[in-house]
Formats: sequence, structure tokens, C-alpha cells
Amino acid sequence: MTIRHVEPYTDEWLQQPVCYVRLVVELLGAEVADWWEGPCDPREATVRLADGAALVWDEESGWRLGRFVSGGSGERTELTGSRYLGGGLLPRPERVPAALADARAGVGACSAWRPCYRSHRSCHDGFDVALDFYRRLIDA
Repeated sequence: MTIRHVEPYTDEWLQQPVCYVRLVVELLGAEVADWWEGPCDPREATVRLADGAALVWDEESGWRLGRFVSGGSGERTELTGSRYLGGGLLPRPERVPAALADARAGVGACSAWRPCYRSHRSCHDGFDVALDFYRRLIDA
């Protein structure tokens, strides 16, 4: 298998998180009311939940849960009462539903403190390779 890096700020690079988020959305099933891609710097995606909360993923701190305040496609999402799910920047999609349940209960690895696993400015740190793994899963 060849490792392929994607050039930052190209359309392909901007779309990289979509396959990962799509897998999480599929696993959350009926809990999801809507989802969309946010802006970049850092790249972000929002998953609106049926109960009025939202999950937001970004390329620096991973997943966070909070009450949805505002946001939309291409916009930064604003939440109140955010709790970071923990489990790293790209927890396996099948682990996100359990991490969500823990965050709702205020237990497990969730925290109100924002982790910073990487900087979005670190464009050549190999993160694109990790995201590309999920694109290959979808394409397979």
C-alpha cells in the first residue's frame, strides 16, 4: 500500500474529514437530526442530535458535546456546556456512541477542558494519512 499525502487547502484536503464523520453519523443512526461540514483552520464538522444537543469534531481537539446555540454549513458552530469526549483526535467511529453516552452522563474520559492533540497549522504531520484511512474504508 502506498502512503499518499494530500496537499493542504486543496478541495480533497478540505473534504478529508467527511468520510470519518459520515461513519460516525451512520453509527449514531436515529440520534442524528442533521450534520454538516464547518469551516477550516481548524477543519470542523457538526452533528446535530435529535435532543437539541450537537457533537462537533475538529482537527485539533476531537469530539465535543454541548447544547447547540448556532452554526451551519461552512460556519463555526457555537455550543454551550461543552464536554470533550476524550479518546483522542480520531477515536474509532464505533467508539464514539459510547463516548457520547459517557459525556452525557459526565463520566469516563470526558472533560470540560479542551485537549489540543495537534495544531491545524501542522499540515505535514501525517494527520492527512490517518484521515485518508477512512476515505479508503468508504471507497472499498
